[in-house]
Amino acid sequence: MSDRPWSFDRPVSSRGYRWWYVDALSDDGAHGITIIAFIGTVFSPWYAWAHRRGEVDPAEHCCVNVALYGTPKRWAMTDRRASALTRDADTLAIGPSALRWDGTALTIDIEEVTAPIPSRLAGQVRVLPDAVSDRAFVLDGAGRHRWQPIAARARVEVTLAHPSLTWSGPAYFDTNSGTAPLEDDFAEWDWCRAPMPDATAVLYNATRRDGTSQSLALRVGRDGSVEDFEPPPPASMTQTLWRLPRPTRAEGGQATATRTLVDAPFYSRSEIRTRLLGQNATAVHEYLNLKRFRSPILYSMLPFRVPRTLR
Repeated sequence: MSDRPWSFDRPVSSRGYRWWYVDALSDDGAHGITIIAFIGTVFSPWYAWAHRRGEVDPAEHCCVNVALYGTPKRWAMTDRRASALTRDADTLAIGPSALRWDGTALTIDIEEVTAPIPSRLAGQVRVLPDAVSDRAFVLDGAGRHRWQPIAARARVEVTLAHPSLTWSGPAYFDTNSGTAPLEDDFAEWDWCRAPMPDATAVLYNATRRDGTSQSLALRVGRDGSVEDFEPPPPASMTQTLWRLPRPTRAEGGQATATRTLVDAPFYSRSEIRTRLLGQNATAVHEYLNLKRFRSPILYSMLPFRVPRTLR
């Protein structure tokens, strides 16, 4: 097992998870993409049903989630079995899609089928970090959940064949891991990353099920250095169509949601305008409500968006 932050060969415990997350917006603001490679697909109803019955190998529930924003929009998130997974320190293949780290860049080859209406989603995404950070953070009191911003400052090159699309822009790359389901330890969290000319600001606010909370405010420099700064005051934005709040923190206590990228009953991803580190910025924001995710009614809806393969 490698100890490098991007290493794809790290173990994942029963009922646990590990994911690698990339998001990017185009320079012209017209397009966006999010890619998440999961071992232990935390937002899969299939994995939730399995680990609530007892011990389960998270490799039996792995996937590469791809979401395109702008025109055209696409969504793919197919829950796959362990037979679809191969990995070593620098390569992670899940079904026909794969992530590869070559020492300077992360290359993601995408070959997925969209849901709920099937269509081909295929092409390549290259993430080019300014630098790699080595600082990781524990998100809960028991030390069961960890987050690490691998490359908070990066560029992306998107070249898709299906649909035909080419663009570039600022990007972000991180990883999360845990030894227990998220819904066991968290009630909700919000996160955002705001790229600026000289640094990227990252906020992470978590409310735990035991009533405690954590608020991280980080400045990531061009050299990958990660420095804490005083969290700014809370700011609220308009609710989503599913009536989810969009809490964040911003200087002056004001931020505005300018575009909703993902609007689900328990999760939202948005483009926002905010002010951090003394600068106005366009940021990617997410909000996750684990209390809603625990609902049996919600589980009955998710298979339409997260199908599962037979092999």
